Amino acid sequence: MPACRARLSRSRGPASGSGCAEGSPCPSPSNYRLGGAIPARIHGVWVQRQVTLRPRPRGFHLVTEEIVSELPELASLRVGVALVFMQHTSASLTLNENASPDVRRDFAAWFDRAVPDGADFFTHTLEGADDMPAHLKTSLTDVSLVLPVREGRLALGTWQGIYLCEHRDSGGPRRVLVTAFGEGGG
Repeated sequence: MPACRARLSRSRGPASGSGCAEGSPCPSPSNYRLGGAIPARIHGVWVQRQVTLRPRPRGFHLVTEEIVSELPELASLRVGVALVFMQHTSASLTLNENASPDVRRDFAAWFDRAVPDGADFFTHTLEGADDMPAHLKTSLTDVSLVLPVREGRLALGTWQGIYLCEHRDSGGPRRVLVTAFGEGGG
């Protein structure tokens, strides 16, 4: 066990004159509070699930419910974090407006203008005119999202939803690996 470098108090966090002596092993940190309340028992929960999203055409598609419905264990987390990771290089994820379909159409229009298919400067063309643009669009967005979990749900804002950004004409089913972890209830 590492030597103690801080003096800890069972009631108020760091305090002088209390806790373990310099150089001596510290008791379990779960018995102490550092700047906030820690329950007497923490129930750590880890969930990892691969979710296969159904095939969609090129565009930006809301998939929040499709992902959450595959993670019933999320309900067991009181507080935590969910990492949503796209396992492809020609599709991506982003978090944005979940109400107006115009936003998703505008995203698609902008990306298709900014990174056009079949541009004469692309050399990676063996997989079709939409492949290299798809890789670039993926890099402009991202392949992962880190989202807070509160009281068994993703703690998204009122108008936020998870988008599958499908950058190919026929990308097929897309795999997303979701890892959720945190403190369970009880």
